[in-house]
Amino acid sequence: MTYDRLVCANCAAPVNQGRCPVCRANRERLQQESPFAGLNPTALIALLVVLVAALALVAQTA
Repeated sequence: MTYDRLVCANCAAPVNQGRCPVCRANRERLQQESPFAGLNPTALIALLVVLVAALALVAQTA
């Protein structure tokens, strides 16, 4: 899950801005859970497209 769309219940600001201690703690927790947590959905889709293209290239040459 990415944290760019999460809203803090403590200060009602986006968690990725880290305005309050609760936001900062949750942002740190989410970043430690997964290496892809900091990526937005567009970057994840682009990464998936690149991986599929590389797989197709390898399958074509084999």
